[in-house]
Amino acid sequence: MTMYKISAEDARKIRKEMKRTEKAGIYKKLQAVALRGEGLTNDEIAAITKYNSNYVGELCKLYVTAGLEGLKADGRKGGNNRNMNDAEAAEFLEQFEEEAKKGQIITVADIAKAYDEATGKERESQSTVYYFLHKHGWRLVSPKRQHPGKASDEEIEASKKLTLKSRK
Repeated sequence: MTMYKISAEDARKIRKEMKRTEKAGIYKKLQAVALRGEGLTNDEIAAITKYNSNYVGELCKLYVTAGLEGLKADGRKGGNNRNMNDAEAAEFLEQFEEEAKKGQIITVADIAKAYDEATGKERESQSTVYYFLHKHGWRLVSPKRQHPGKASDEEIEASKKLTLKSRK
């Protein structure tokens, strides 16, 4: 296990930055690293901040390698990954709705292929298309293997015999 040294001078600098920050998550990260510079152990810091002690070590490593900017950086990516707005999506799905009204079976593979062409991106999995369809109120409807009211094989054979006898 590598221990990352945070000096008392670093801790003072981090405390000053804590006073300037407005985001609670960043404040808490800075606090964890400052406490380490003030001589507390990862376990003691974990008890105070409610972080896992391993995460405290990762924060200290991040500070040593990337400085204050590394701690203040928000590592999240954007949450709006939609490829079409609602109007474009409705227009896109309209073509499949027309086919469905004509009685054609539409598969997710067909929609996925058209979706890739429309967005100009190739998806990694069909879950993107399933999510897209769910979001726009579509549901999975698959045909049953046989009619629910279909007679058993024995009844069918008996019917065939009766039909043949009546024809003679």
